[in-house]
Amino acid sequence: MTQAAHPQVFTHGAARVWSLPTGPLQENALLVAGAQNEGFLVDPGDDAARILDLVRVSGVTVRGILLTHAHFDHIGAVQPVREALRVPVHLHPADREIYALGGASAARWNLPFTQPDAPDHDLLQDQTFTAGDLTLRVRELPGHAPGHVVFVGEDFVIGGDTLFMGGIGRTDLPGGNHPQLLEGLTRELLSLPDSVTVYPGHGPRTTIGRERQTNPFLN
Repeated sequence: MTQAAHPQVFTHGAARVWSLPTGPLQENALLVAGAQNEGFLVDPGDDAARILDLVRVSGVTVRGILLTHAHFDHIGAVQPVREALRVPVHLHPADREIYALGGASAARWNLPFTQPDAPDHDLLQDQTFTAGDLTLRVRELPGHAPGHVVFVGEDFVIGGDTLFMGGIGRTDLPGGNHPQLLEGLTRELLSLPDSVTVYPGHGPRTTIGRERQTNPFLN
């Protein structure tokens, strides 16, 4: 896969979502903002300079870094980005061990990696994050990683590595649990309306309806 020259931006009412593929694994770093141009950065995986350029060009005031989970390809740009933006990092406590082992995990793939300092705050079930007129709600969805969460907005969800177009997150990594992931997908995502857009951690966006009808792992 090749890197996209420009990040894509999508609108959901007053909310906007920018999706920027980063790093050798093409992990989607996401910038989410409301009409008041305040928002959050989700999963800054790599290419810190490109992420910071996106923030600058968008004009969004970032209020925090939210992590769906702590696999190394989702946290590789956390340290330079948090330092540049001077914002806190939020992660579910069940993924702190994976977070701390990011460098070792990247080394197994012979990939460069900057180990970030510890997260500032824990993410909790049903916690809400507000920036201006934007609100995101935290929902726990483990299975791909023990502390995996998704962030639910209005008519969209940031799904990390839980649900992809035509696929689901792998569960053969340490801490993975296939039945747990399927149960969480049913509980947290398939309970949403068909029109809800899903922004996954890799690959193109999709919708709940499309995956409900065509995803072989859900049928």
